[in-house]
Amino acid sequence: MSEPHDSAPADLSHVLRMWEDDEASRALGMDAVVIEVDHAVVRMTVTTEMVNGHDIAHGGYIFTLADSTFALVCNSRGHLTVAAGADITFVSSARRGDVLVAEGRARTAYGRSGLTDVTVTRESDGAVVAEFRGRSRQLR
Repeated sequence: MSEPHDSAPADLSHVLRMWEDDEASRALGMDAVVIEVDHAVVRMTVTTEMVNGHDIAHGGYIFTLADSTFALVCNSRGHLTVAAGADITFVSSARRGDVLVAEGRARTAYGRSGLTDVTVTRESDGAVVAEFRGRSRQLR
């Protein structure tokens, strides 16, 4: 995992602990390859269990990959933060064996709320599979 871009190293212990305890993401084989303040990259391979009746990746698994990445980004500043809502647009399909890469970045924060964008691409050719926008809320 990369170091944050800020001039002073950030304390990522909160988000690293959250990721370590994330049984759902681990069960799906997700690998966080970058965790920085306001930025994260997570990889996941589409398995046989993740394809639907059209023999393409089920949208729920793509959403889950984006949502897990979103969680890393919005918790990267050290505050307990949860999803308040999210939208996803599926751009192209993914197939069994494809490695998907989700890259998330914080867009803005206002009060205890924030917006985070996540782009999911297919690693082999860089094709965009989905665009996700998450709305977050810091808990007190």
